[in-house]
Amino acid sequence: MARILIVGCGCRGRQLGGALRQRGHAIRGTSRSDAGRAAIEAEGFEGVIADPGRLGTLLPHLQGVSALCWLMGTADDPALHGERFVTLLDTLVDTHVRGVVHEAAAGAEAARYARETYRMPVALVTESPGDLGRWLPAALRAVDEVLA
Repeated sequence: MARILIVGCGCRGRQLGGALRQRGHAIRGTSRSDAGRAAIEAEGFEGVIADPGRLGTLLPHLQGVSALCWLMGTADDPALHGERFVTLLDTLVDTHVRGVVHEAAAGAEAARYARETYRMPVALVTESPGDLGRWLPAALRAVDEVLA
């Protein structure tokens, strides 16, 4: 199947990763800390250190990735849904990444930009991250959409 990079692989990211692994996908998850990386690896995923606010730390981990899940829905930094996210989308054009899942309605403009400029599939997960029962199925549908 596909290798999926989950940026922001905390609790929700590990839940999503587990469901995707059950579907046969290989999961790589990011954390800003060694403790977070260890928690990712304890789930059986490849854990890597990367900071979504510093895209240079993320780029080496895009190798072989088919879909990127940008789970920054609860992040306070508006750049992670705007200028930083757009810069990432511009960079992804020259990688193997075929599509992006963005967790937040705030990413709608950036998603439209990627679709119109690069014809890149970007799916938005607008379900509340606080409602895992609705969020997880929506995130899975979004991954299916960008991999289709």
